Amino acid sequence: MVIFVALIAGLVFGLGLILSGMANPAKVQNFLDFFGAWDPSLALVMVGAIAVGLLAFTGAKKRTTSLLGEPMQLPTANSIDARLLVGAAMFGIGWGLAGFCPGPAVMSLFTGHHEVWWFVGAMLAGMLAQHGWVKLRR
Repeated sequence: MVIFVALIAGLVFGLGLILSGMANPAKVQNFLDFFGAWDPSLALVMVGAIAVGLLAFTGAKKRTTSLLGEPMQLPTANSIDARLLVGAAMFGIGWGLAGFCPGPAVMSLFTGHHEVWWFVGAMLAGMLAQHGWVKLRR
């Protein structure tokens, strides 16, 4: 049942990405182009996502188990440190250059555009490099 609900949630998320235009790199890059062809429409998508997330996390904090009975595992970190700032900067730079963030990129693998495959490959390489770096530092 948990896998079925995860599949449905992923499909709804993917549909939302398509409908909001987040799967279109040009739309994302136009949103980030303040001095050119600026397109503010993705700000509404972000505000909507923040509102939904705020409601969901507020309710989740009061629970010990999920609606499916699984243990609730919420993040515990609450400090702004160098790791967070560097990671956020790398994410933002990659998002601005490529026009993709991880969710839309994975969803866009099925479009057949070779640029997406390069992005996802680089993303996975970066994830593996970061994982290896953390292991070396321990």
